[in-house]
Amino acid sequence: MTDVSSLARKNFLSLQVPNLTDFMHLSKLLLFVLVVFSTNALSAKAPLFTNKEYLNHPPRIIRTCCAFGTDLRVSIIPGLRYTMLTAPDLLGPHHYLGDKGENNGIIYTRRGGFVDFGHLRDVVDWTAYLYNLEKKCQQEGEISIHLGFEDGVKGLFLKIPATEKEEDLIKLAGRIAYDLSIWHEITTWFGATAVPLVSEKFSSFSIEDAYSNLLGTKIATEALGSDLPFEEAVTKIITRTLVDLDAVTTKEESYQAMEAVRDIWWTRKKPLPNNHVMLQRELGVYANMKPWLVPGWESKNSIPLQVELSDKTNDGIPLSEFYTLTIKGNHKIPVRKIFHDRTKRLITQNDFIPIIDYVGTRMLKSNIQFRK
Repeated sequence: MTDVSSLARKNFLSLQVPNLTDFMHLSKLLLFVLVVFSTNALSAKAPLFTNKEYLNHPPRIIRTCCAFGTDLRVSIIPGLRYTMLTAPDLLGPHHYLGDKGENNGIIYTRRGGFVDFGHLRDVVDWTAYLYNLEKKCQQEGEISIHLGFEDGVKGLFLKIPATEKEEDLIKLAGRIAYDLSIWHEITTWFGATAVPLVSEKFSSFSIEDAYSNLLGTKIATEALGSDLPFEEAVTKIITRTLVDLDAVTTKEESYQAMEAVRDIWWTRKKPLPNNHVMLQRELGVYANMKPWLVPGWESKNSIPLQVELSDKTNDGIPLSEFYTLTIKGNHKIPVRKIFHDRTKRLITQNDFIPIIDYVGTRMLKSNIQFRK
């Protein structure tokens, strides 16, 4: 099989960093979002693309959600207390790239712990987009495409045989979407931010993020294999998943579950965006995800729901044979400290685990607790 990684590097080295004006416009928009903590998102059509629309990838942040904790202080807005919880009957139907009918937030589930539906829905939509891109790739043989800027220019190279099975395409889309979500966790730890001088490190590797993201790929892959329209399928699968997870039914119950681990998993003693709001982190993001269950709030009749991370086709071929994520122009991550023989600052998804291991060493030196 052709070496996808080497082809990706050859194609991607010619990509250019987005211009400064575009980035400043994005920064101003996200600063406004941060200040008002808006949960509204842009509306968009369902993920059925024309030949040109596959170039319009989703934004890095589709839905603004959610800091872990309740009644959190915000340093830039004295007097504001921030809580972002929701409930199953408040979520609303799913819309590709979101709309005002979605009421996202965190829900506690007795089999899956805390689930962040902003994260979950974003990964669902990225999976749908990537699936359509893969179908396009099968027609063209290979594709090299920008996926935006996030502490470096993100590129994706795909080379997928026309004969590859539908179920494997869906599985591949979920895997790439999950990798993109992990890159976000990595970059925010190293100080990348959409808004200059406003750190997002406080939310990096938050205990609910990876589980919510991987659950999103599970929901998306099932929806893409459904006979229903994508948005309708996602809405129904989310509803069923909440039942399967034994979700609490009210925001008040999620609040109480969150309070039960205050000053254990998180603290209210520091204001956002202080890095010490989170007292526990999740670094075991490339294993099958085990939920963080609140003691005393577990399901009485069912075992915890682990979510499996796919890495092979149904025929046993590694999914990495078909794609390479490439990040060019990164200047925050100490590449040469982590990869001593590396001469270029070019990162792929194959580098994510060593980088996360390095993050773990930095956390230990800062007395930050984590699960691996």
